[in-house]
Amino acid sequence: MESAIILPVYNHLDYTRITLSELSGLIHDISDHKFHIVLVDDGSVDGTDEWVRVNYPEVIVLKGSGNLWWSGAVNLGVRYALENTKTEYIILWNNDIHTDRLYFQHLLKILPEVPPGTIVGSKIFVAEQPDVIWSMGGFFNPKNGQYGMYGYFEKDAPEYDSIRTVDWLTGMGTVIPRKAIEEIGYWDNNNYPQYHGDSDFTYRAKLKGYHLMVYPALKMYNSIKNSGIEHEGKFKNLFRLLTDIRSKSNLEKNFRFYRSYATSIRAYMPLLWHYFQIIGGFFKWKLLNVFGLRKKKINS
Repeated sequence: MESAIILPVYNHLDYTRITLSELSGLIHDISDHKFHIVLVDDGSVDGTDEWVRVNYPEVIVLKGSGNLWWSGAVNLGVRYALENTKTEYIILWNNDIHTDRLYFQHLLKILPEVPPGTIVGSKIFVAEQPDVIWSMGGFFNPKNGQYGMYGYFEKDAPEYDSIRTVDWLTGMGTVIPRKAIEEIGYWDNNNYPQYHGDSDFTYRAKLKGYHLMVYPALKMYNSIKNSGIEHEGKFKNLFRLLTDIRSKSNLEKNFRFYRSYATSIRAYMPLLWHYFQIIGGFFKWKLLNVFGLRKKKINS
């Protein structure tokens, strides 16, 4: 059997070096399953392309112009894998994660046992705090609008040691059978080039009848050092926070997701509250700063 590991990158060659070293070591001794590593370099200017070709000639390197973003890069890598290899599973990866050393051994035991029509997710920890969960899969309630990730920044606990069925999965450590992509289609790089690319695809899969299941044996550690845009009390940064493609709080993309999947007006309330907190908090501290009060920074 064959699988393709899809690795989108843009610069950060230092991360990519570590990730490829780890990946190569993890899959090297697995003889009964072939893994193709498909790296999509979307216009890096730090020599990523050349370095990978020299040091890891077995890695398939695809080039983008810098306009693919995450969803477009995944589409390019997945399309290549499905058209040019006998891949049965697509495995989404990032260049700023690392895993338990038995990750792939566990995965190959899990795949033959999962129910038909299942997309498999990983238990993801915070790399900088390895006893803290970052994601145990995502939830979305189309009636009341509640959206988020199970276990987000919670200490690991027994309740997270069981297989969990979820509403959506992240873009790392997610294992998708070929058949799912053939039935659902590719990632929506037009509407969700960056954030919501993963949740949109996997939620569409759920609506098509696929099971999304997180397996705690698949342990992964995600670095949060470069996890998003903050306004830092500046109007320019607040505008970026609300409009930048790289921002989790992009107004257009968030409301587009809710327009696609919410089933009641009430579902928009958590989203409106989210933006009220961001914008209201910004102006609150602007006013307090006039009186010499400063917001304390809290380190996660």
